[in-house]
Amino acid sequence: MGKTQFAIEYAYRYEFDYEWCVRPRLAVGTRHRRMGDAATRAALEHIDHQAVRTVADGRPKSTRDAYTQDWASWGKFCNDAGVPLLAITPGTLVMFVEWLWAQPGGRKGTCTAPSTIDRRISGAVVSARAEHGVRLEDGVARLARNRLKQLVKEMEEQGETRGRGQAPPLLVEHLVKISAACPDNLMGLRDRALVLMHFAVAGREHELAFNRVRDYAETPGGIQADLRVSKVRPRVIPVPYGSRPSICPVRAWQAWKEAADLTDTDGYAWRRLHNRWHTVMDSGLQPESIGDIVTRAGERAGIETRFTGHSPRRGLATSSRLKGHDQIVIAKQGGWAPHSKVLAGYLEVVDQWEDNALLGVL
Repeated sequence: MGKTQFAIEYAYRYEFDYEWCVRPRLAVGTRHRRMGDAATRAALEHIDHQAVRTVADGRPKSTRDAYTQDWASWGKFCNDAGVPLLAITPGTLVMFVEWLWAQPGGRKGTCTAPSTIDRRISGAVVSARAEHGVRLEDGVARLARNRLKQLVKEMEEQGETRGRGQAPPLLVEHLVKISAACPDNLMGLRDRALVLMHFAVAGREHELAFNRVRDYAETPGGIQADLRVSKVRPRVIPVPYGSRPSICPVRAWQAWKEAADLTDTDGYAWRRLHNRWHTVMDSGLQPESIGDIVTRAGERAGIETRFTGHSPRRGLATSSRLKGHDQIVIAKQGGWAPHSKVLAGYLEVVDQWEDNALLGVL
């Protein structure tokens, strides 16, 4: 693409004046003199803002929806506190934290969980930058997060709890019970395959919800699971045959695929079933529905622990660590950052018994 054509395409994309984009005054030799021109600065700021918006609009819908909720919460705070909407500073963010701390949570009779408040801070800052073009200094939310830590410490000292806490891990012994309790029909075959695959790939609910049949490529060694839609880390995961057929994710997938007649490779891998006739529908499961299936599978098996859609993901990390696997290997399987603090927290629960200062002492 030539320079002129590039300028035309760029100007069209960012809704800007083509003449400005190709004027000689922006030549390398004169650009530094023109940067001080007010019109030029305004034009560059406009392009920068539009570029940020383009990237922001490419985020997953779930992420955009979450940030929309966070910005709405910030707007309500500003209205209550008399703070200008775009006045995001270290001080106003601290006020925002204290305001959120007193707000009711998602469940009746509870207050807002610390994890929700932390996300609200991020959502407000990101939205201000991406949606409203506010220039914020790096670390603008550091003071607010320090205040949140203080409030959490006070809460713990007083014996108060907020939120549901971390999802309980769904372990191998649970998989055995869940698999055995699944009925011998389409729903049972689907639920067994879904829970086992969910565990095997340490997936997030939305990652499995977007999977098509073609994303589970069968090989002599097992299945190559392509989690191509992820808000964090798309990845291709090798899932080998399990040593126990009853909890083998590969065999469970093959059984579901055959029974549901999933011949359309572009069709959803995890399908809804008709409420009345229990026939396989073309539409796929929503991420929330995948979490509901995991919860019901545990209840059906008579397990007292209430699992959530995040439980298989945490369960794989825990079970893999119990077998001695390194954090880097586990992180690659589940799409965590190699030195993820969240993953390290999961593994610490296992390591506290294997690497304990009291071993051999008492």
